[in-house]
Amino acid sequence: MSLLEMRAVEKAFGDRAVLRGCKLLMKTGERIGLVGPNGCGKSTLLSIMAGLQKPDHGSVIRNGSVGILTQNPRLKGETVGQVVDAALAWHGRLLAAYHQALARGDMSRAAKLHDRLDVAGWDLSHHADAMLHRLGAPSRATPIAQLSGGELRRVALARTLLGSPELLLLDEPTNHLDVDTGEWLQAYLRGYRGGVVLVTHDRYLIEAVVDRIVEIDDGVCISYDGSYGDYLLARAERRAAQERAEDHRLALIAREAAWAARSPAARTTRAKSRLRRLDQLRSRRTLASPGKIDIQLHSGQRLGQNLVEASGLGKSYGNRTLFRQVDFTLKRGERLGLIGPNGAGKSTLLEIIAGLRSPDMGKIYRAPRVKLSLFDQQRSGLDPADTVFHAAGNGNSHVSLGDRSVHVSSFLKNFLFSHEMLDQRVAQLSGGERARLLLARLLLEGSHVLLLDEPTNDLDLQTLRVLEEALMGFDGATIVATHDRAFLDRVCTGILAFHADARLVAYASRQQYHGSARASRDPAGLQRPRAASRSKASGPTSARLRPRKPRRSYHQEREYQAIPQHIEDLENQQAAVEARLAEPSTYRDPHADPAALTRRLAQLTQQIEALYQRWTELEELES
Repeated sequence: MSLLEMRAVEKAFGDRAVLRGCKLLMKTGERIGLVGPNGCGKSTLLSIMAGLQKPDHGSVIRNGSVGILTQNPRLKGETVGQVVDAALAWHGRLLAAYHQALARGDMSRAAKLHDRLDVAGWDLSHHADAMLHRLGAPSRATPIAQLSGGELRRVALARTLLGSPELLLLDEPTNHLDVDTGEWLQAYLRGYRGGVVLVTHDRYLIEAVVDRIVEIDDGVCISYDGSYGDYLLARAERRAAQERAEDHRLALIAREAAWAARSPAARTTRAKSRLRRLDQLRSRRTLASPGKIDIQLHSGQRLGQNLVEASGLGKSYGNRTLFRQVDFTLKRGERLGLIGPNGAGKSTLLEIIAGLRSPDMGKIYRAPRVKLSLFDQQRSGLDPADTVFHAAGNGNSHVSLGDRSVHVSSFLKNFLFSHEMLDQRVAQLSGGERARLLLARLLLEGSHVLLLDEPTNDLDLQTLRVLEEALMGFDGATIVATHDRAFLDRVCTGILAFHADARLVAYASRQQYHGSARASRDPAGLQRPRAASRSKASGPTSARLRPRKPRRSYHQEREYQAIPQHIEDLENQQAAVEARLAEPSTYRDPHADPAALTRRLAQLTQQIEALYQRWTELEELES
């Protein structure tokens, strides 16, 4: 049975056609990943699926309840509790219908409703509170008017999930979720009984959850069975076939046009037929050329090795301490990832490093002449009333790229802003388009240190990959706060993790952080990781009171010494596989197997994580 059917759906905004005859058939229980560049119409298509927008042409048939999380949700209710309680109204109606069927003696209907209640649960009184807690949302009593943008989205996500619709439509659900909550959501969606349509930049999430990819390509829905890795391969093959067909069409047009130009006025039936064929070839829609974003980050003037040093940093708000005794050094070429739960202080720390806030204690040293740029969550720095042209060039017609002067329109073309978009107001841009415009501004600033707060939010997968490549080739230093696990694993050379006791702990990688976190929760009581600034116990008394740890055996010692080299070897293999997957030629090579490469990458990631966990276990033993 089909859950959703879309027939020849078209949608335009002014002169810009976003959808041009989209067709989509979705079966019960399917999980679809909706992909495409920013501005291609993904959010519009979700909105049409949910019935929030009407198509200009075409029809949509829904055979079940629909719930949607939009990028800018609106919540009805004065408090968080009222919003989530309203989301569970379906359960009250289900219970009432069951009791009514019993009262009427309609045992067949009562049996069906009984089965549905067995699946959904008979008592959901604590379900809403548990969902709010798991998503890191504010308490029930919090007024909606006081919620931040991130809190609003987390409450909206809780509302959507609590509604238990037969079709779940999620537009960037991991935005404003920390890494642990994102992993919980991934497990939840994998076990979800209904259908799911997912728009996300989180490659781990889309790879783990969906079984079909639907791409919006030039306003048309193209379906690919399999995982995201399978899609990349099939898309490359399809694109190559399209380009061959387009080359053939253009060659045929050139040949037929040359014949028509040198031929006398033809009146034969065959000649007229040939001219009609030429007109048909010319009228056929030209193959849309996929835009390619170009981000090349350079710091300009070379400085020393140490760019930023933090010593004893601490920050509190009232009785709540965000972090204390934070020490770290940021060197040229380093890319540090900040991870921790929402509200831990990641954005605050970035603002302190940028000089926008002052710490309560400690000092920040910035190298002489060092230039820092902050890419914040609010995407501030853009005037909504400005045009794209004015915002990029700050009112000038040309911008400076190194020692070159480039016209603003040519510069913006590298960030996929067409000539028609130059006069568009910033307020009319999508979230991804605003992010691309800010990245363009970031390129012009020529900073030595980039401070990026959730830079992956709203970016499409193509732009995300280009940004990763640009950061990995950046000759300055970067600190990035992000929930994107793939971004952290691929880009960052180190991790600074916020812990519940207001410590900031350094790790070599996200895998090491998770291994250490699991070890610290182990019932055997493995020791928690040490913060760099934590003072060591000293003196004979502390030595006598400290429990004696078991010693490593000869074989365990050899294993412990060999693990770092083993990890390095696997991480080199991981980087090589990632590099092959990032190469377009991989998907054109008939001998390559991108699906196998994707599986190998997942296998290497698991092996590295297991080694870090084992290393942590052995480190707890005395040599």
